[in-house]
Order: sequence, then structure tokens, then C-alpha cells
Amino acid sequence: MDINARFRKYVSQNILATMGVSLYVLADVFFIAQAVGSDGVTALNLVLPLYSLIFGLGQMMGVGSAIRFALEKDTGRASDSPWFSNALICAAIVSIPFIIVGIFWARPLVSLLGGDAVITAVGEPYTRIFMVFAPLFMWNYICNAFVRNDGSPFIAMTATLLSSLFNIVFDYVLMFPLGLGMTGAALATACSPVVGILICFFHFRSDKCTLKFKLVRPDFRRLIKGCQLGISSFVGEMSSGVTTAVFNFLILGLSGNTGVAAYGVVANLALVMTAIFNGIAQGSQPLVSECCSVDDMTGARSLLKKSFTLSVIVAVLIIAVMWLFAEPIASVFNKSADETLAALAEEGLRLYMIGFLFAGWNIIGTMFLSALGKAAPASAASLLRGFIMISLCAVVMGELFGMNGVWLSFPASEALTLIVTLIGIKSISGKKKKEA
Repeated sequence: MDINARFRKYVSQNILATMGVSLYVLADVFFIAQAVGSDGVTALNLVLPLYSLIFGLGQMMGVGSAIRFALEKDTGRASDSPWFSNALICAAIVSIPFIIVGIFWARPLVSLLGGDAVITAVGEPYTRIFMVFAPLFMWNYICNAFVRNDGSPFIAMTATLLSSLFNIVFDYVLMFPLGLGMTGAALATACSPVVGILICFFHFRSDKCTLKFKLVRPDFRRLIKGCQLGISSFVGEMSSGVTTAVFNFLILGLSGNTGVAAYGVVANLALVMTAIFNGIAQGSQPLVSECCSVDDMTGARSLLKKSFTLSVIVAVLIIAVMWLFAEPIASVFNKSADETLAALAEEGLRLYMIGFLFAGWNIIGTMFLSALGKAAPASAASLLRGFIMISLCAVVMGELFGMNGVWLSFPASEALTLIVTLIGIKSISGKKKKEA
């Protein structure tokens, strides 16, 4: 199969897979809005950064270790190196603090994230359940990343889509016929990674599988080495969490709980949009790593250009849809027909989504650098866009321009970060040309 056909296959399958993950979060928002109302949406949005932290750690360990595994594959040592086993065992250890906090301190944690007495009571059971299930979320990401890098992107996609479908169906069943409210939403979400892991077993049992799980002593130095190449995935996931946390506190001061509920609509739709660009990046990553392993930088640069072009097309479509259909989209999550909530959400959708013109290139660019094994420039760009620039822009622009400044801080931070991303890519490409 030629590189163009493989690019189309890998990217399309990974877009579907990553969108599946974000769609079940969006399904949570929709069903919670119908069953609990705006208080439930506010509570969900306040704890969304915790979701991002757990998912981000799972992605960092999974994607980073899987890239190291892929880079070793051509040497014949991949099946003997314990990247897979070590990632799973270390993830179990890393998840222990989440389990403890979820069991004993869920209520004060929701309060710390900005919840008043009502919101804290609504959000406590949801937070407790999904934090206790943290190891399953991490294992699901790790299994999926290794299956994808071991030559089975279709199984990885299927695992993600079926786990997301399970979550959506059981969201409805547990929240409406059984009337479990936020607890039902949390249980559906917490059990869905089990489905993804079980689907991955189809690859583990196949003849083409080169992965072997062995009980090994946890090697955190090996884990850190893997995480160096997965940090862009971590920051890509955490950027939404950090943005959400910063925005929540700013918006609470500007517009109160209604503003946070409106941002919940914007943030969760943005997760779906981000998933598309993550799918492009994760789909091209194994191919770029493969080119790197045979010193084919021409092929790697060609893949980057294809990914960038696709990113621009997708971003323009997203912006057009949000400007044309912001009102009906926002109304889906506004059961009480709150006019203030509607106005804030509509303006947010139109202004915030402009940022994907630049965010897509940043997500793809940092994954490209990671796939080449260039941890330093990938980490610099990822940290800048995920933590530093978005926080600065949100605080400064929110102070100067109110809610519109908060919405526009995402496009501003991504545009500024893009300069650093492109410098990193240019420096790598320049070095390779000189070596040639």
C-alpha cells in the first residue's frame, strides 16, 4: 500500500477513534442538561480539568511509550523491550492518588474547583466515581496507542468507537429509565474503557501482534523516557483542562454559574473539534516514525504537508458551521431556554472556534516533532500552548474585554504559539537538509 493510501486510512480511522472519545463526554453534557439542568452542566464543567488530567496522563504514557516501541520495531528488539508492560504497570501506580482522593475528598475537591454548596452536592458523586476508575481510563489509552503502533489502526478505532457507543447508550439507560442522574452518567463513563480494552484483545490474540505483557518491576526511568515523546499528547489533552480551569474562575467572576454553564457548552464542543485534529496527528504519527526509522525525511515532510492542508480545510468548515448554526447548536444544551445562557454560548461558539485555524497546526506540528524523536522542541511548543500562553491571554484579555476577551484568548494564544511550533519544525528540516 502506498504512503498516500496509508495516510488516508490511518488518519480517517484515527479521526473516528479520537472523536469517539470526545463524543461520549459531549453525550454526558447533553444527557446531564436534560436530566439535571444547568447545575449539572456547571458541575461537569468544573470537574472537566480532572478528566483532562487523567486522560492526559494515559495519553502521555501510552503514546510516548508506543512511539519508542515503534522506533525500535525495525531493529528487531521491539518484542523483547518491555515498553508495553512497563506503561501498564506504572499507570496502575500513578492512578493510586486519584483513587484515594476520589474516595475520601471528592466533595472538597469540587468546592476547590469553584463549586458553591449546590454545585458541589450535584458534582460530588460524579467526581468520586470517575476518579476511582482512573486506572481503567489510563490502561485504555495505553492499549489503544500500542495496538495502533503495532499495525492495527482499525482495531484501535473500533475499540474507541464501541466504548464510546457503550457510554452513550448507558448514559441514557442509567440516567432516564433508572433515574440515577449524575451517578448514572459517571457509571456509564467509568465502565466504557473496559469495552475498549476488551476490543484491543482481538489484536493481542492475533498472529501479527508483537506485543507481550510480562510482570516486570516498574521502571520509572523508562517511563519518563517514553513520556518525553508523549508530552505533546499530554499537553494537548491538558490544554483543554487548564483552559477550562482558568476560564471557569474568570467566568465565575464575570457571569456567575450561568456563564460557566455556557462555557461548558463551548468547551465540550471544542473537545470534539480538538479530537479531529488529534486524529489527524495520531494517524500520521506512526507513518512519520516509520519514515524516520529509515531516514526518509522527504516522506516525513510530505506527510506533514498533507496533515497541515487537511487541518486548514477542517478548521474552515468548523468556523463556518459555528457562525451559521451557533443558535440551534447552543439551544440543544439549554433545556430551560435561559436567554442569558443562550446569548453567552452563541457568542462563545463563534469567537472561540476561530482558534482552530492555528490550534490544528500546533497539534499536528508537535506530534510531528515527537514522531521524529525530538522531545525538546515538541515539549516547548506543547507547554507554551497548553499552559503558559492560554493562561496569560485569558487573564489579560478577560480583564480588558470581558467575556469577549475570554472567548478570543484561545485564538490569540494558539496564533502566538504557532510561531514557536513552526520555528521548531523549520530548524529540524533545516538540519536534515544540511546532513543530506
